[in-house]
Amino acid sequence: MQDILDDVGHATWLPFSVIAARLVLAAVLGAIIGFEREWRNHPAGLRTHILVSMAAACFTIIGIEIVHTSQFEDDGARQDPLRLIEAVTAGVAFLAAGTIIFARGRIKGLTTGAGLWLAGAIGLAAGLGFWQIAGFATVLAVVVLGVMHPLEKAVVGEDARKAEKPPAGD
Repeated sequence: MQDILDDVGHATWLPFSVIAARLVLAAVLGAIIGFEREWRNHPAGLRTHILVSMAAACFTIIGIEIVHTSQFEDDGARQDPLRLIEAVTAGVAFLAAGTIIFARGRIKGLTTGAGLWLAGAIGLAAGLGFWQIAGFATVLAVVVLGVMHPLEKAVVGEDARKAEKPPAGD
């Protein structure tokens, strides 16, 4: 029983306060992007972006901890941090692809999918402790999602967007 209790309190290489701060950062930044998607009534919104960003941060933190653990020293295991990034990217891409729909000659959900992919990258940055990269990427995402949408409407025009839509009943 003591072995189990000792394992629950397993020491981490990063201080737990840093781990908690990185996960909170990922959640907050994912929420900022998710809120914009939710506000525009898109399928993957607040909770989805928070969870994707936090999951990416969590996998990243686990990767950092694995590199610094003694559990793999004896068997000669080699850790490659890029594999972690590839795995997170592949998982997020799978989720993002699920939000993209091609119907009636139109593609929907592409921006939401790209937002999920970016939320994963922001989570990776937060998990690695690159607060500035995670924060600035979030600011840029909000600018792109929030400012570019009205600008796109103004430039392309509402009439052109409606003309792209097939008539009702098709």
